[in-house]
Amino acid sequence: MIKTIFGQVKQYKLPALLSPVFAGLEVFMEILIPFITAGLIDKGIQTGNMAEIWKYGLLMLLAAFLSLLFGCLAAAVAAKASTGFATNLRRSMYENIQRFSFANIDKFSTSGLVTRMTTDVTNIQNAFQMVLRIAVRAPLTMIMSIIMCLVINPSISGVFLAALVVLGVVLFLLIARVNKLFTQVFKKYDELNASVQENVNAIRVVKAFVRESHECSKFDEAAVHVYELFVKAEKLIALNNPVMMTVVYFCVVMLSWLGAKSIVSGVMTTGELTSMFTYVLNMLMSLMMLSMIFVMLTMSLASGRRIAEVLTEEPSLTNPESPVHEVKDGSIVFDHVDFSYKHGSGDATLKDISLSIHSGETVGIIGGTGCGKSTLVNLISRLYDVDEGSVSVGGLDVRKYDMEALRNQVAVVLQKNVLFSGTILDNLRWGKEDATEEECREVCRLACADEFIDRMPDGYNTRIEQGGNNVSGGQKQRLCIARALLKNPKVLILDDSTSAVDTATDAKIRQAFKETIPGTTKLIIAQRVNSIQHADRIIVMDDGAVVAFDTHDNLMNTCDIYREIYETQTQGGGDFDEAALKEGGDK
Repeated sequence: MIKTIFGQVKQYKLPALLSPVFAGLEVFMEILIPFITAGLIDKGIQTGNMAEIWKYGLLMLLAAFLSLLFGCLAAAVAAKASTGFATNLRRSMYENIQRFSFANIDKFSTSGLVTRMTTDVTNIQNAFQMVLRIAVRAPLTMIMSIIMCLVINPSISGVFLAALVVLGVVLFLLIARVNKLFTQVFKKYDELNASVQENVNAIRVVKAFVRESHECSKFDEAAVHVYELFVKAEKLIALNNPVMMTVVYFCVVMLSWLGAKSIVSGVMTTGELTSMFTYVLNMLMSLMMLSMIFVMLTMSLASGRRIAEVLTEEPSLTNPESPVHEVKDGSIVFDHVDFSYKHGSGDATLKDISLSIHSGETVGIIGGTGCGKSTLVNLISRLYDVDEGSVSVGGLDVRKYDMEALRNQVAVVLQKNVLFSGTILDNLRWGKEDATEEECREVCRLACADEFIDRMPDGYNTRIEQGGNNVSGGQKQRLCIARALLKNPKVLILDDSTSAVDTATDAKIRQAFKETIPGTTKLIIAQRVNSIQHADRIIVMDDGAVVAFDTHDNLMNTCDIYREIYETQTQGGGDFDEAALKEGGDK
């Protein structure tokens, strides 16, 4: 984990190395000041020698100025190194997430990834900055203070060394307990973020069902869990202060008593006792700073483990050594395909699928909920890899293609449509970055999206809000279809992508496809029979298997499942469905 995390320092290694150097110089100058003070008192003030006072006074000013200068330099380079380090961490995590397959993404919750890129990285950043400065400054100050105390009076210094050992043991025991609590805290942070994210994304549903109180209760429960764990951790951390102050007061009392005896007996001078007070306080304050560092490191270790999980996650799908970059045509072949979302679990989602689809063919896919329709088409663009068998596009196994080239030629309009913040043109150009406005208008005409875009005040420059909340479900679906068409793909997959479109518009879209992109293989997953009954052939699925693959007329005679779906929809839907079917037939 440590190697993975700190491998992201990269171009900020020099500032990271300079910070402890400047911090060390700062400490050296600070340590000299009490020593110079002792000389000022003993050789200047007590003897009334103004020349010595001026000499030691100027030395003190010089040491203080240099200490301040080195301190500022240490802070500046530490800030640059820590913020750059955090930037690299976020960038590397984000880039790795973009390489994830669906199987990788399924391992992490959305809220967990957000927490890792925000709270966890901030913890690492703060800890890194603290390490660069305080983790160097505190031990150096303590070690050099101990050395100076031993130089001044070794016998008295032994008392303080024993106190430091006691304090170190107590702090170690506290940190060991706190570490476990902070590990639990960040898991609860994920739950808190999940509650916020879900509520914001579904705020319209929440208000429609008047469930604000319920959502507030869920949030309060998650917030209370974070609160309770933090309180436990902070209670333990709070013990640090009284223990520290007890040791400090003990040391001050002992130093006053032993130092006074030493001055009376002539073993020490007043200046030496004054400087020892400063050094002892420096030692104790350094230990307190180290305890703060350990607490921060404890938090950051928990965060670091979570960040390393994302950075070290290897994409389950990779390109072959010599990938093919051109898809010959839109033909599709499934050859005895088995697939499960958890490989080796024995719980197969698709079982022994064998299909052959011709290039340019329009194929409908229908079946009950959860029968594997979406899973089937996800294998075509290699969003997942098969467990057994193979899937071929253009006469070649999809695992032999460059994934980007394959997905550019296999356009998928997913079941859950997503639009991004920006204008309608911005969203359409996700399909083709350099598309002209005329090209965008043409695909919108095919997807019947031009009908509502032309009525908008700014037309194709109308701004889409985050998530497409200012357009209807049917409008969003048509924009997503247009976006996919702009890629000019060899295979077009519509995964229940016209469910929110009225039957008349659905029929227009299908007719436009037939006339304008006859060479593109079209796979249409639908719940409505009338959306696919005029397809060249129809796949009927049940429980992860293909039970039939034929034309509508033949399926009506040979497939009980298809006939039952057809009769249920046409007889149970009344006049509306009958009219829709006739309209679709006329097309």
